[in-house]
Amino acid sequence: MGFIEYKKSNLHFSKAGKGGKHLLLFHGFGQDHRVFKNWVDALQDEYTCYSFDLYFHGSSIWQSREALEKEDWQKILQQFLQQEGISQFSVAGFSMGGKFAIATYQLFHQQITDLILLAPDGIKTSFWYSLATYPIAIRALFKSMILHPNRLHSFTIVLRKLRLVDAGLLRFAESQMNSEEKRRRVYYSWVYFRHLKFNQNHIAALVNQNKVNFCLITGKYDKVVSTQNMASFLQKVKFVRADEINSGHQELIIRVDPKVYLSR
Repeated sequence: MGFIEYKKSNLHFSKAGKGGKHLLLFHGFGQDHRVFKNWVDALQDEYTCYSFDLYFHGSSIWQSREALEKEDWQKILQQFLQQEGISQFSVAGFSMGGKFAIATYQLFHQQITDLILLAPDGIKTSFWYSLATYPIAIRALFKSMILHPNRLHSFTIVLRKLRLVDAGLLRFAESQMNSEEKRRRVYYSWVYFRHLKFNQNHIAALVNQNKVNFCLITGKYDKVVSTQNMASFLQKVKFVRADEINSGHQELIIRVDPKVYLSR
């Protein structure tokens, strides 16, 4: 176990494996570093795996009142790489962790050999995410629903009646917000990570220029991050392995064999 201290905040990570290669792993919303256990077990002879707790999850704490900026993330990872003596590495991110994987690639692409994205957030920002995080007035309304679950319940009833959101996606959202702790984590994650957004053309250009081993994996039954949502981005990328597997959203990590996708 280890921590990276930055601006009175702590980023926690677990280190496992004895291989000479290095892999950084970023989990999804509501998870922590333990979700990648099957990856660590499968890769321990070839890789040293660093599984992170993203801020507001596990043992990681973000103390600043300001949103996390890409410049912050760059300084945090520079400190981590120096501390661990890492010069070249691979990156994998699932769902919300995809934001951090993409940010890491954008900032350190010359040092990265593999970029593995599993149903990643950050490539296509949903209308609802933008609505909840950017306009100040709407953000205040969203916060009030977090603090007052009866308002949130009424809102979901309206969404369901008007069929503005897929029923499966709505059920997933409700499962992630069925306690005050979860609702606060949703709010903090959405608001404080809102500046981790990316230009598709820029990321595609970096991938194409560096010819990194880039793999994008989606689930056939995923209602949260669908294969269809990745289509416009994939058209821009020349060097990519894009797979759709028989999986929903939450179980995608355990359905993927990392050895299939990491470069040998």
